[in-house]
Amino acid sequence: MSNGPVRHRAPGRTPPVQLRRTRAVVVSIPAWVSAVVRGLRAPGQRAAPFIASARAWLPLLVVAWVSTAHADTLHRFALIAGNDAGGADTRPLSYARGDARKMHDLLTRLGGVAPSDAKLLLNNDAKDFLLALSELEQRARAAQARGERTALFVYYSGHAKDGALRLGDSRLAFDALKRRLADAPVDIRIAILDSCRSGALTRTKGARKAPAFDVESGAARDARGVVILTSSAADEDSQESDALGGSYFSHHLASGLLGDADRSGDGRVTLFEAYSHAYARTVADTADSSAGPQHPTFSYDLAGNGDLVLTDLRASAEGLVVPGSAPAGSYYFVDPGGLVVAELDKAEDAERRVALAPGTYRVKRRLSDRLRIGEVEVTRGRTTVLQEPRLKDAPFSDDPVKGAARDRGSWWAFGLTGGLQSFFDPEVRQSLFLSVPLFGAEAELHDYFRRDWIWGFDAVVGGTKSVLALPTLAGPAYRYSVVNVGTSLTAEWPLGRVAPFVGARVAYLVMNRRFDDAAFPDQHFAMVSPGLVTGARFRLTPRVQLTARSRLQYLQYTVDAQRSLGYWELAALLTYEP
Repeated sequence: MSNGPVRHRAPGRTPPVQLRRTRAVVVSIPAWVSAVVRGLRAPGQRAAPFIASARAWLPLLVVAWVSTAHADTLHRFALIAGNDAGGADTRPLSYARGDARKMHDLLTRLGGVAPSDAKLLLNNDAKDFLLALSELEQRARAAQARGERTALFVYYSGHAKDGALRLGDSRLAFDALKRRLADAPVDIRIAILDSCRSGALTRTKGARKAPAFDVESGAARDARGVVILTSSAADEDSQESDALGGSYFSHHLASGLLGDADRSGDGRVTLFEAYSHAYARTVADTADSSAGPQHPTFSYDLAGNGDLVLTDLRASAEGLVVPGSAPAGSYYFVDPGGLVVAELDKAEDAERRVALAPGTYRVKRRLSDRLRIGEVEVTRGRTTVLQEPRLKDAPFSDDPVKGAARDRGSWWAFGLTGGLQSFFDPEVRQSLFLSVPLFGAEAELHDYFRRDWIWGFDAVVGGTKSVLALPTLAGPAYRYSVVNVGTSLTAEWPLGRVAPFVGARVAYLVMNRRFDDAAFPDQHFAMVSPGLVTGARFRLTPRVQLTARSRLQYLQYTVDAQRSLGYWELAALLTYEP
């Protein structure tokens, strides 16, 4: 995948892996381990650097092979937090909350975590984080009292700086978090920390150098049953990608949990499989960035628990199977928004499964001179088999991955709209300003001021016919018309294919009454009208969106008396991104 600008490093590097030894075991390394190591080489790179980096995590694969990988009966709890804000001295992130939502979906859908045992925090502060952690600890104590074995997953994506997680304007010190994990009343604790700061295409954590976060020291080293994964070493940058719509580490970890890390082919992804996959892919994808390769770290002491199954691909009836007859290579699965949601590295004659959620996906297989592209529908409750011969050859210019296009900065969308305008006051809408249908056009400038902010320009017209109500006589007929021109600024929150938004708008209204009888003079009224706008966008295809929108506007009427009036507008908008 493409790389871009990077984050700057902090001093002091943490070794990528630290394994606590409890006994000596002499084993022969199975063939699949060697195959994985050979497969870590990125195209065009020499084998030596990757073999050298593989030494950092090869012991994990050996331990995973020796350990009994089992889908245990653990009662699992999960705290997932994503925070795009890191305080006054940081710039907002783009994908931290999205990464958290993906992890929440994975753990509740495939990771054996009941929705009632999972806490999802988005842009909450450190107090909320600790309160949620306390609640899960209380539930874990109750489960242990019933004789159940327990596990706690803690995932955080957001800012980190000066030895602390930065949750908005609040702080949570690394040492305090490690002590809290060490003291948690559970059998197994797993913490995954993906801390990063925004930039252009890839983003850095920390605007200045800070003390290193040494995951092997202190409470984590003294605890039993504790696993800590971080997205980078202590002296390195954690990087985000607009092409992936998230951080490199969280993307590859999630893709691995969906099935790409299932090297054993048993339909289950273990802790060591997930980490080794995320490590190799993250290093490969960041190797050419200006910050240099990013090395995730791993600190573990499972204290005799053996390897731990993180996701069971068979836990969900739906999913996608790439049969053994399909050609070997890398397959990419792209959502309607043009972002890669999962990857799959398929060997010759091997059947692979990826536990995609129900929906429509574009499938891409990259060859040396062209792409193979197609579409697949994953149906709820059913396993879908990919028919590779149905994929079609396409040039590289037809790549369905559209995320990288957003790296160029702001972009336009244009659309047509239709709706209804009506005043709240019954007397006003019956005799003065009538309810009318509206039709018009809009232009939207996205990401001009900041990401996910939209500057809109709209113009609509509408009209209807009516009869002027008089006390004693039949009133004259007239035509009522409205011209509504406005500009708005909204902020949206993309949630997959849906993006709710809210903002403000200023409009200029011109309303006319033209009588059929020339004896009655035409009437005109014009006024500036401020208001609020809210709604949601639904992405139909990578370039087409359908928007449902409502507006509340204020108007001051000053002709025969000074009156404050309000009106509402409901509309649908169909937009196209060139």
